[in-house]
Amino acid sequence: MTGTVDEAPDAPPLAAPPAEDGLLRAWFLTAEERGNPDTELDRRHPDDRSWTTGNLVVALIHGREYFSRLLTTVEKLDRGDLLLFTDWRGDLDQRLDGAGSEVGEVLGRAARRGVVVRGLVWRSHLELLSFSSKPNRLLAERLTESGAQVVLDHRVRRSGSHHQKLVVARPAGDPSAGVAFAGGIDLCYNRRDDAAHAGDPQGQPIAAEYGDAPPWHDIQVEVRGPAVGDLEHTFRERWDDPASLDTPNPLRRLFYRIRPVATRTDPLPAVRADPPPVGSHNVQILRTYPRRLRPPYPFAPVGERSIARAYQKVLRRARRLIYLEDQYMWSTEVARLFADALRRAPDLHLIIVVPRYPTQGGPLSLPPNLVGREQALEVCRAAGGDRVAVYDVENHAGTPVYVHAKAVTVDDVWASVGSDNLNRRSWTHDSELAVATIDDALDPREPRDLGGLGDGARVFARDLRLRLWREHLDWDGPDDDLLDPAAGFAAFRRRAEDLAAWHAGGRVGDRPPGRIVPHTPTRLGRLRRAWAAPLYHAIYDPDGRPRRMRSAGQW
Repeated sequence: MTGTVDEAPDAPPLAAPPAEDGLLRAWFLTAEERGNPDTELDRRHPDDRSWTTGNLVVALIHGREYFSRLLTTVEKLDRGDLLLFTDWRGDLDQRLDGAGSEVGEVLGRAARRGVVVRGLVWRSHLELLSFSSKPNRLLAERLTESGAQVVLDHRVRRSGSHHQKLVVARPAGDPSAGVAFAGGIDLCYNRRDDAAHAGDPQGQPIAAEYGDAPPWHDIQVEVRGPAVGDLEHTFRERWDDPASLDTPNPLRRLFYRIRPVATRTDPLPAVRADPPPVGSHNVQILRTYPRRLRPPYPFAPVGERSIARAYQKVLRRARRLIYLEDQYMWSTEVARLFADALRRAPDLHLIIVVPRYPTQGGPLSLPPNLVGREQALEVCRAAGGDRVAVYDVENHAGTPVYVHAKAVTVDDVWASVGSDNLNRRSWTHDSELAVATIDDALDPREPRDLGGLGDGARVFARDLRLRLWREHLDWDGPDDDLLDPAAGFAAFRRRAEDLAAWHAGGRVGDRPPGRIVPHTPTRLGRLRRAWAAPLYHAIYDPDGRPRRMRSAGQW
């Protein structure tokens, strides 16, 4: 029997006129602009387009919403269906919902039903370095015992990681039922939070300020339509990489030899037809792969930096509003692109939402985490002055919320949700994956064309921005008060300053609405900066570009 997945929620009408090809070319990368002629990804499309049309993208804000959709999808798969996933960290007993919904149980049951389950999980650095080698190994072992094939993948650049978070479900015999999930949410502890931000019941402590169950803000997207084929192709490229899965460490290699984990990848089932058009969203799949030596990636021998190149192109078109949520935002090279946009467009506003504290707060790990953000924010503020605002988030109990999301909207036209952070590591050194979306559907509310370039305001990007703003601002008024960039920027500032003043005044009286406060990063003294900066550049934010590109400042 062939399984199916349930219908997509809230599907928009298909009557929206398609966006002009010229508009899409102005925002999306062409195949040539991607800069990776060795991938087959763009040759799947006509002409030099590197995007698909007719998709449906649904933003799943918070892990609880994503995990619920993922659970429903996987449980409906049956014999002969295909389930592919990549992960940075996976915990066997992380629940997608209630008892019996543990990741290991759900994926294991699927494999035992005859679903073809294939997974690429980062093998990780040693657990002694506060990484995830043990939980990732246990997940791979358990699923392999259940009949899946899950490999521990460390085919990366030195000190790099596989950071993509992707699930693709392809029911056999029904291309239209294919669905994919991509974004920032791993299948692990801390992620199953919701808008109340009380934290995941299966919390894992990070910095002490977040408590034992850290509140967690994150975003994943659900994708249906032809773009599912592009996401499946991205998985297949990595799966078919002929480089050895063995570790060069002889002791670790011997250890893995006696464990029930595959050290090679078997051939995947034949490629199925892409799902047919189902919605009004144009989608471009963006990736990062470093220049890996000995051997290079066959699908990206000099690397791929289409995420960085997409930002470079999009930011040149920004005129009124860039809204971004990011875990790091700590590279000066990345920040300069935003600074250049602010200088080009005198009416451009930039709102940045980041975590209040890094995940690690020790005396040795904290300074390198701080030095990059301090420098990056200084670059943006020097260019934009009071048109730049940086905030962090707390829940209603006053506990800071860890912002793990990687989402950006530009002028309510282009939106991106992915695994990539705004730093050099994500743009050059690790493997990353992002879904960029431009909606055919125009939003009729004023202002109808933020940038004044004739692009219009697009429903998906605008709705994503407003959903996030309503949560962070505790907004229960009309959306009209947030639509205009200057008015929305002022609303953010008022709510943040009111909440900060309430805290400073001893929390007397009712707590003001809103969950954001101005972000004031700890400033490092000269001595700490002197030793932290080289460590930050070498380990925390390395550069995976070829040397000539580094020296030329190219992506």
